[in-house]
Amino acid sequence: MLILLPPSEGKTPAATGAPFALDELSFPGLNPARKEVLAALAGASSADDALGVLGVGASLLDEVRRNTALDVEPAAPAHTIYSGVLYDALGYHRMTPVQQRRADAAVVIISGLWGAIGFADRVPAYRLSMGVSLPETGRLSSYWKRELSEPLSRRADDELIIDCRSSSYSSAWAAPAHQTAAVNVFQQRHGRRTVVSHFAKHTRGELARHLLTRRGAPPSTPQSLLKAARRHWDAELVEASGRKPYQLNIVLHG
Repeated sequence: MLILLPPSEGKTPAATGAPFALDELSFPGLNPARKEVLAALAGASSADDALGVLGVGASLLDEVRRNTALDVEPAAPAHTIYSGVLYDALGYHRMTPVQQRRADAAVVIISGLWGAIGFADRVPAYRLSMGVSLPETGRLSSYWKRELSEPLSRRADDELIIDCRSSSYSSAWAAPAHQTAAVNVFQQRHGRRTVVSHFAKHTRGELARHLLTRRGAPPSTPQSLLKAARRHWDAELVEASGRKPYQLNIVLHG
């Protein structure tokens, strides 16, 4: 089982600790590309138009400034740096040590800065989204699409991939359709089904937690994933078609 997560927009900076080390990150083959993006981000973040390039407001100026010194900023495991709705619902800190080791092994975060990292990889807090176009790299989703195919395909092997990414992060790597289930969340009210962004993040986090903390073998097929999801939610599975993966649709009522 491989669970793909997006990063969170908001991040909790590490209070203490050594800076990150590239050679300690998962997927070491991405390090040349990571160096290029780190340099491009530092340059863009020190420019006069930094806020515009990164697509953020003046209230985030301190976070943008942090981008210029990531090589000396304290780093911590990704599961503590990334915060927000999805990660709160996943609740890594509420897991047992055995469950945490399972999460460390199963979760990969797709990132505009790092490309892809493991859940326990040590990183600093930063501000950069996959939809940004840096002057020296171009749009990051396109940049990483050229880099991620080989290492992620090798990591996935023949495992079931549970894709909890949002659209901009999904475009950075097209997971193999026949072994992937993309997780969608809908709200049904008065017979009408709508997409709900906030609850989608929360529910994807809850699903990831359920899969990582439940007893028994992890799901190995889209059908066994559907069975596991139905223990807590109204869920349906749409078959894969062409390059489009299976769709696990979770429906919230009320």
